[in-house]
This record gives sequence, C-alpha cells and structure tokens, in this order.
Amino acid sequence: MLRRLYDWTLSLAARKSAEAWLAIIAFVESSVFLIPADVLFLPMGLARPEKLWRYAMVATVFSVLGGIAGWYLGHYAFEAVAKPVLEFYGKLDAFEAMRASVGYETLLLLLVTSGLAHLPPIKVVTILSGAANINLGLFIVSAILARGARFFFLAWLLRRYGEPIRHFIEKQLGLIAGIGAALLIAGYAAYRYVA
Repeated sequence: MLRRLYDWTLSLAARKSAEAWLAIIAFVESSVFLIPADVLFLPMGLARPEKLWRYAMVATVFSVLGGIAGWYLGHYAFEAVAKPVLEFYGKLDAFEAMRASVGYETLLLLLVTSGLAHLPPIKVVTILSGAANINLGLFIVSAILARGARFFFLAWLLRRYGEPIRHFIEKQLGLIAGIGAALLIAGYAAYRYVA
C-alpha cells in the first residue's frame, strides 16, 4: 500500500495541477499524510527549474499551515481526531513516549529536527506541540525556519546541480539531515548538561 501511495504522489508531478497538489501534499504531510512533499517537489523542480523558488515557497507555506492544523488537532481534538490518526499510522506509542519524556525546550528542538529531517515524523511533533500547549507563535516561527530551510535548500541543490543531484537527495539527504539533526540534539543535550 505504501508503494502505491508513493507512486501515486510521484505521478502528480506530471499534471497541470501539480502546484496545487504540492500545496495539498505539503499541508496534509504535516498533520496526517505519510508521504513527504519532497516526493512531489523534486520531479516538479527538475521539470521546471525556473519555478523552483516558487515551489519552495508553496511547499513551505502549506507545510507550515498543515503544521498549524496538526497543532490544533493536538490542542483541541486529541482524543477525537489526533489519537485515531496516530493509531492508524502506528505512531501512538512513540507519541505517548515522547509526550511523557520531553519538556518544552526539547519539544521545540524536535520540531526543528522533524521539520528538517523528518526525525521524528513531523505529524507526531505538530500534534504533540498542540497537546503540550507549546506557544502557537513560537511553534509557527520554528516551523517556518525548519520547513523553509528544508525546501529552499532542496531548491538550491536542484538549481545548482540539476538531475544528477536527484538520486543523491532521494537516497542520502535523509541520512545527512538525520545526522545533522542528531548532532543538533547532542549539542543541545551537552549544553543542558553543562548548564
């Protein structure tokens, strides 16, 4: 099922309505959808490199709006809506473990790392941010910085290197971003330990 969903998402890049689909996928990825917007963003950017910055802006704006929707789900509708979504994706246990073990500052750090590298999945962190009552303004600023950095960095890579970088992005960028996120978390942990 996951492969079919991935292939369907990828097929949207060839449509005339691809930009609208990018907005929709970026929105729902941040709160309920499993496939990242990158799957659609990459082929769209390669097909129309002159529109890369526009696509990055669309993906960022709608990803942040989707994150806000996830925050509201966690804050106002956790039991009725968010919990069943997390159960459906098999993320409820991870969510509950995070909810029990993370503080306010750690949650903001996780928001940044999930926005950059999908570690942990962004939908889990957006819902958790609402459930933990993270300040919505601070949440929005963090989401803009993290998601904007991700999409604009991808746009820059595609603009600079074109098609040859696509396979690197698809295979290795997640690993590199994950290592960067782990280093960010380790740096934060070291700072907290020293302070």
